[in-house]
Amino acid sequence: MTASPESGGAFAALRGQLQQAAAEFAGGPDALEGILLVMVDDVDRAVREPLEIFPVCHHSPASATAMARRLRAKQPKVVYLELCEDLAPLLTELRNCRLPVAVQAFAGDVDGFPAEWAPLSVVAPVTEASAEYQAIAYALDTPGVELVLVDRSADHVFQWDSRAQEPEAAPDDTERATDEVGLHGEAVGVEIGDLRPRFAELEEHLLRHGKVRHWSEWWHQYVEVPLGDSGHDAYRQVMFLVGSLFRRLAPGAGDRVRVDEERERYMWTRMREHLRATGTDPADCLYVCGAFHAASRVAEFGVHGSDTYAVSPRTATTWQYGLIPSSHAAIEAQFSLAPGSVSIAATEWAKSLKRTKVRPYRLAGQAGVRKSAARKAPPAPVAAGAPASDRLSGFLSRPPVLDALDEAELLGWSVDIVRAARRAGYLASTADAIAVFETSILLAGMRDRVKPTPYDFQDAAVTCIEKDSVPGRRDVRRLVEIMMGGDRVGKVGYEALPPLARDVHDRLAPLGMQLQQRGVRRALLDMAGRPELRPCSDLLWMLRRLMPPGAARPIMGELRLGERSIQESWDLALGTHQRALIELGYEGVSVEQVLEQRLRREAYGEQATAARVLAAVEDAVLYLGSRRLADELGAHALKVLGAERGVAGAPEVLRRVRGLLAYYRTAEPVLPAWIESFVKAGYAHYCTLLPTAFRDEDATVGQVAAMLGFLFGMEGLALSLGCDRAQLELAVAQSHPRDQERTALLWAAQTHLGVLPREELRSRCAALLADPLAVPAYPRYLSGFVHALEPVPGLADVVVEAVSNAFARLPDAVLLPWLPLLITTLRSGAADLAPRLVREAGRIFPDRPADLDAWTPPWRAPATPAPARRADPGGRRGAVLFRAHPATCDAVASLLGCADGWSDPAAPAASGTALLAAHSATAEALAALLPGGAGLG
Repeated sequence: MTASPESGGAFAALRGQLQQAAAEFAGGPDALEGILLVMVDDVDRAVREPLEIFPVCHHSPASATAMARRLRAKQPKVVYLELCEDLAPLLTELRNCRLPVAVQAFAGDVDGFPAEWAPLSVVAPVTEASAEYQAIAYALDTPGVELVLVDRSADHVFQWDSRAQEPEAAPDDTERATDEVGLHGEAVGVEIGDLRPRFAELEEHLLRHGKVRHWSEWWHQYVEVPLGDSGHDAYRQVMFLVGSLFRRLAPGAGDRVRVDEERERYMWTRMREHLRATGTDPADCLYVCGAFHAASRVAEFGVHGSDTYAVSPRTATTWQYGLIPSSHAAIEAQFSLAPGSVSIAATEWAKSLKRTKVRPYRLAGQAGVRKSAARKAPPAPVAAGAPASDRLSGFLSRPPVLDALDEAELLGWSVDIVRAARRAGYLASTADAIAVFETSILLAGMRDRVKPTPYDFQDAAVTCIEKDSVPGRRDVRRLVEIMMGGDRVGKVGYEALPPLARDVHDRLAPLGMQLQQRGVRRALLDMAGRPELRPCSDLLWMLRRLMPPGAARPIMGELRLGERSIQESWDLALGTHQRALIELGYEGVSVEQVLEQRLRREAYGEQATAARVLAAVEDAVLYLGSRRLADELGAHALKVLGAERGVAGAPEVLRRVRGLLAYYRTAEPVLPAWIESFVKAGYAHYCTLLPTAFRDEDATVGQVAAMLGFLFGMEGLALSLGCDRAQLELAVAQSHPRDQERTALLWAAQTHLGVLPREELRSRCAALLADPLAVPAYPRYLSGFVHALEPVPGLADVVVEAVSNAFARLPDAVLLPWLPLLITTLRSGAADLAPRLVREAGRIFPDRPADLDAWTPPWRAPATPAPARRADPGGRRGAVLFRAHPATCDAVASLLGCADGWSDPAAPAASGTALLAAHSATAEALAALLPGGAGLG
């Protein structure tokens, strides 16, 4: 590989130096010389491009300073920016925010991408100490300047993503968030200038020889600080050279390289299209891109490049756009930067502005910044003895200089960290400040640095101040990060919020709280005294349902079907969770609409079960009060239940149906048609599955008990709707369990149906205790009996008797070994039913231990004969009763359908009396049902 013949003599001196260095290093011309010379060709090619390329590194104060200086000197009419082109309409809203914030593209429903990728999210974080913000502020606030975003759209970001083939790969300049709880969540991050070696051995070599721990420290020491005072030409050429170095030494194949070149073709194609459409002179334009892309090798590079690239169409996915709050920590986590590096960059940015007197650009009305006084930017320094077009030779040979300002800054840091450490509980003193100062200088010297960096200072502070333990919540390393600027968190202003977020703040305005500020705030709602706060309470409950935990947390008060609190207390942190609230705005224009959409997705999803659909029905009633939506989802629950072939959701179905039935019976005059149909279909469905469930090894005893609970608990309503009880009796008769728990459950079901008398059930339990082979499995039977309390709560006394007999009859040698098994079995399988057993035992056993000696268990007490019923020949009691209530008699006769032929014209009583006198058994039964009937003679 040799130098390009079109290179000219602009960098002849640099080429000679590199050839000599390569020969001395490698012992003669080889591939190293070719790589170095090609890198110079890349620099020369980028410098000679008619459309000025401005290479940057993301969140670099040196890039931001150089950008501000160049914009004031050149005053370009068009600024091309490497950023997703569909994000352009959002940039004007940055003036309503406090940086850092992130521009976001969001898609909840995908069309053209795999469904498992949803939701899709792309974020581009913006900080004040970034070159792209300087370009945006200049273009938006300078009349006659046009800002054009030329990078691929958010849709193309995922079109070019190869996660389906290579899950570990990610597009260039994008990294998957590693911190799921961060402000960016799992969004794909897009940044300008991902200047980091992609050759692992190269990065390791640079870190080892630079005597640094991570890449952020290397960049700060060897590129960021030297470029801070360089001129425009030197800055560009150094950035071109670094970008070319990392690109030339990157792996030559793979998806990442393909995406790199696709992006470059895309951007240059868009720029040429804009130049042709507007007729703008390339000399009046500025192209802001990452240094990695500035040294491009694609054929489409430059204004005179080829026009062979065709932009692929977007998919049918609907994208939503907005601004979300960002933070230094979120940016560091998403782009794999060292902790504290973005905060250090913000500190360096402020120091650079003070030192260079550069006047930065800030959007008019920007929140969180102070306008600086107008200053004239100083001319860019020129290295002495170097040609006007070659600044690399002088820059690479210039030694760094330590000035007095850095020593004063280091001394101030040392004093500040000792002050912060004392507040945090450390026993730090003035001597520690001196030690930190001297140790910082010592560490910098050991690492071959002229002046200590913030990272040297951090290591020195940890060494001198931190002892064996951390007395407070923060260690010294974290205290240094806070002192350097901390985790600054941005905020999206009210005007830049989506309609839903603004609506939430408007509806919560009666609370009189600053909910846009970060932190937790306590809200007290007295709906009895201030009825106007009831809508606020309704909204807070919906936000609790939709937003992450902690955004709206109730301290006092509850919301259940048919019950509402008259006083509530809430801890609200909507400002802290502003991103989640903003993303709700991408799903709808109101909280009610978003909640309804989510309930529909949960109910109609592929993984929906009958229990989940019933939960959606309950939420529709509880949060929205929507009878229409509840009826629709309830009808769908009926279909889902019919398609289920397992019993895993039976306990949840039983719980949900019981709650809904109790609510509708008290709140509605009649039951909804869907719930009647659900009970009727569920009765037949569970009767069909019952024999299989008793033998299914995958089904638990709790699930089978829940099925029986549904069948027995809903039996009255199901029979009234036309179901046949014989179906249930046949299903129980066909059930043949294999284990002890389900056997006991089956015995309880048979007792409830009258197939197995209670005395027979007691005899079987006694036989188990008498059989030495069955005694070890007796706890399993007891577990089954405890589960039977769900469908047959009336067996509580029998279960108490079975447990009591085991403790009374079994010797300690047998009882003590299986007692832990009994406890663990009940705790793991029937923890929610054990309280019923305890309450029943408390009812049966005496209250005082002293009464136990004289106490006889009810199951051992002699049976008391039932009083004989007094004969009532002729049905006298019924006749007397219905003569006293002729209207009731006529009503019963009308219900029986015999009102016309039963009346006796000669009888003095009402028309139904003669009928009941003729049928004494019927009169006796009706009399027993009516109050006071037993006392009639």
